[in-house]
Amino acid sequence: MIVTISVITVTVVMFIAMTKLHHRFPTPILLPIVTTTVASVVVLVAFNISYDTYMQGGQWLQKMLGPAVVALAYPLYNQRELVKKYRTAILSSIVFAMVSGLVSVYVLTLLMRLDEDWILTALPKSLTTPVAMQVSESIGGIPPLTAVLVMVAGFVGAIIGPLIIKYGKIESAIARGVAIGSASHGVGLTCLQDYGEKELSVGSLAMGMSAVTGAFICPLFVYFFF
Repeated sequence: MIVTISVITVTVVMFIAMTKLHHRFPTPILLPIVTTTVASVVVLVAFNISYDTYMQGGQWLQKMLGPAVVALAYPLYNQRELVKKYRTAILSSIVFAMVSGLVSVYVLTLLMRLDEDWILTALPKSLTTPVAMQVSESIGGIPPLTAVLVMVAGFVGAIIGPLIIKYGKIESAIARGVAIGSASHGVGLTCLQDYGEKELSVGSLAMGMSAVTGAFICPLFVYFFF
């Protein structure tokens, strides 16, 4: 019980501290989810704390992921008229993002001359973790490694996405939301909070629709190209 309370307390305190740091220095590399993850790893290594020990308390934080995802329905509900108005553009962009993501990963892994099982492992990296692992297993990939790649895609999108939006001068809330939500799922959504509810709403829709469409498109892609 003491370990559980300690883990939850330390993790929450670190997240609050990193959130304040991000508010003071609003740069993508200081996103709380990124800095808190790095800080947590440093603490675990420095104090020689095993992952199993950490997860005695961490499992309760992990269980909050479900309610957190469901909570994304609130801003989506608030922006339902916006989503309804641009539904064709949003849905077509999500499908295009999924297909282009599969093609780019496939071409890149071929150029790197990776083995087939590694290619199959990387293909679902743009889906949210639970769906990505299931898809990876169904197509012959390595689910635990797919989960790692999903996290990498999320962190890269959360850090680089805002820079692309800034220097690419992307002003559309629809474009911002679809781009980040389709490519970087839940982790990427954290950076959309800095833009507003419209981006967050479209991003959450893009994340969910990417999971649904990816669960169908990814196996079909493997069927035709392998």
